[in-house]
Amino acid sequence: MKALITAGGKGTRMRPLTFSTNKHFISLANKPLLFYAIEEVVEAGIQEIGINYNPGQLEEIKSFLGEGERWGVKFTFILQEAPLGLAHIIKVSQPFLKRDKFLMHLGDNIFYGGIKNLVDSFLQRKASAMMSIIHHKENRRLGVPYFDEKGKLFKFVEKPENPPNDFGGVGLYFFDYHVFECFEGKDQIKPSKRGELEIVSPFNWLLGHGYRVEVPEFKGDWLDPGKFDDWLETNQFLLDHGLESGCESSLSKDVKIEGKVKIGKNCEITNSVFKGPIIIGEGVTIKDSFIGAYTSISNGCQVVGSKVENSILEQQVTVNSLNKPLKSSLIGAGTIIEGALATELFVGNQCHLKL
Repeated sequence: MKALITAGGKGTRMRPLTFSTNKHFISLANKPLLFYAIEEVVEAGIQEIGINYNPGQLEEIKSFLGEGERWGVKFTFILQEAPLGLAHIIKVSQPFLKRDKFLMHLGDNIFYGGIKNLVDSFLQRKASAMMSIIHHKENRRLGVPYFDEKGKLFKFVEKPENPPNDFGGVGLYFFDYHVFECFEGKDQIKPSKRGELEIVSPFNWLLGHGYRVEVPEFKGDWLDPGKFDDWLETNQFLLDHGLESGCESSLSKDVKIEGKVKIGKNCEITNSVFKGPIIIGEGVTIKDSFIGAYTSISNGCQVVGSKVENSILEQQVTVNSLNKPLKSSLIGAGTIIEGALATELFVGNQCHLKL
C-alpha cells in the first residue's frame, strides 16, 4: 500500500506567514505541521509516500523533508501544476500510485490517536474506496455522506446547505486502482462551479458504477489548524496531550518550573519562571523572563526580560524587553520584537518590530 500526502495549496488563511513559507512547515509544538501526517502514515506501516507540491515549492519541501531517510521511507515528489482540486491530485499521481491501494492524507490535518486501524481495515476489506468520517456540528463545511431509509450510503455532497445528518468527511481517503476510471471516458467526473475536481466526485462515481464504498468513523481527535486561532488551539491540544517533561540542558538555580516543561539541548536559561505546558527547542536563550502555559519556542530563539504566554515562536525569533506580555501570538522565523506595546501579534518571517 502507498500513501499520498498533500503539501500544496496557497495557505491564504495563514498569511502573512505563508507569503514566505509553505503552511505545512509552520510549527506546532515545535514540529512542522506536515511531520504529523508523515509520522501517522509511517506508524501505519506505509513506506512509499508521494508528496504533492505547487510550482516553485520543490526546493523548500526537499530542504525540510529530504528524501524520506529521516523516517526510513522513500518520498516521491509530485507536481500539481495548477490548483484544480483534491481529486486532480489523485489524477496526476497515477504514475506513482499505479495499481496499488493507497491512502490520501491531507497534509494540514492531524489525526491524533493514529490511523493504523483504518489502514488495516481497508487492506482487509474488499471495498474500492473508504472515506473516514466524524460527527461534526459544523459539517456544512465538509463532504457529507447521504444514506437511504435503510441506512445504505448512496452519495456524498460537498458543503451542503442543509445536511441530513451530523457526519462529515475528514482528510483521510482510501482507494484502489478503480478510482482512475473516473478520469476517463464520456462519464468522467467534471469540475465543480469553482473549477475544481472535488474529492467527493470520485466517491460518487464509484458508487454510481457499483463499486463498494465505506465510511468508517475516525475515533480519535481530528485537528484542522486552518487559520490563526485554530493554530493556537491545536498547539494547546498537542501540548496538553502529547508533551512529556524533560530537560537536556543545565539550568541555573534561579529558574523555577511548574507543570510539564520540555527543554532541548544547549539552552542558556537564567532567572526565569516557567508555567507549563511548555516546549523549548535547542540552543534557546531565556533570561529574566516568564514563560507561560501553551508556549512553543523553537530552536535558536532568544527571550530576554519579557513575558510570553500561549504563543508560538518559530526558529531564531528574538523577544527583547517587552513592555507588556506577549500573548496568543504566532511569530515567524527570524523576527525581532522589542519593547512592544501590543499584546497579541501574528507576524511573518524576517520582520523587525519596535513598537
